Amino acid sequence: MNLKEKYQKEAVPALSKKFGYKNVIASPKIEKVVINSCFGKKVIDKSSKEQNKIKETVVEDLTLIAGQRPKIVKSKKAVSGFSLKQNMDIAAVVTLRGRKMYDFLERLIYLALPRLRDFRGIPEKSIDEKGNLTIGFKEHVSFPEVFTEKEKSILGLEVTVVTSAKSKEEGKELYKLMGFPIKES
Repeated sequence: MNLKEKYQKEAVPALSKKFGYKNVIASPKIEKVVINSCFGKKVIDKSSKEQNKIKETVVEDLTLIAGQRPKIVKSKKAVSGFSLKQNMDIAAVVTLRGRKMYDFLERLIYLALPRLRDFRGIPEKSIDEKGNLTIGFKEHVSFPEVFTEKEKSILGLEVTVVTSAKSKEEGKELYKLMGFPIKES
């Protein structure tokens, strides 16, 4: 059973029973997944050729992980203390919805998270008050799509799962029913 079927057949009835929803549409659902990788520190004080090489490496790796080409984010203003120039490429962002989102979440839950070093579950504090979950990865090589032999640099990334939940409790229950390894605090 894939994740979408699990949501429809198991999570929705359980959420309706626990929180007393009268309509199926009222139960919270996962709306989108945002994957973000900031490479601003790596490109500062580098030549434009080296900056482009780093940017292309990040874009290639995020494309492999997400299955979709990322959008490059530019800096909005210059900050001299950080040697940051205006309109400098500093991050790559991918927003997943629909089938690609569920495919990515399956790989995240069943492959990437168990491969993390010393992983004992996602801390409950990673869920915000609106029920959204944010997971930070220090190393992107925990995803099976990335070949560790060819990687020269390790990059960190952040995965945010956005839900339509109205509270932290609703979001936490949704994640548990979907199979996310949430650690009790």
